[in-house]
Amino acid sequence: MKLRIRGNTVRLRVSKGELAQIAATGAAEDAVRFSPGAGLRYGIEVKPSGGVAAEFGGTVLRVLLPKRSVDLWLRPEEVAIEGEQPIGNGEVLRIMVEKDYTCLAPRSGEDDSDLFANPVKRAASTD
Repeated sequence: MKLRIRGNTVRLRVSKGELAQIAATGAAEDAVRFSPGAGLRYGIEVKPSGGVAAEFGGTVLRVLLPKRSVDLWLRPEEVAIEGEQPIGNGEVLRIMVEKDYTCLAPRSGEDDSDLFANPVKRAASTD
């Protein structure tokens, strides 16, 4: 799972295996360690209803997705689930959870074997 944070936007990208885990168990998680005693866990949890939301406490960032949205996201043509969460003072946190596609150009040292086939790459190879 990849985590990207920029301003008031949180984006998670999931591999095929992680999406399968979310569908089967209702959750997936990953982590980054900064030192022996410091790290950040982040993940996705499916909830029965409601909207897309994010929770942050201590060292855990959790994105909550409604089951209905996840069921639709399992379709091959569906790329992402997006939502916004009010955070006060008229501001919102934008939340995006996307399928992680292979890169258009190979990157040294990256393993794309569990990523989704890039639709742009497929279209270019059929021309």
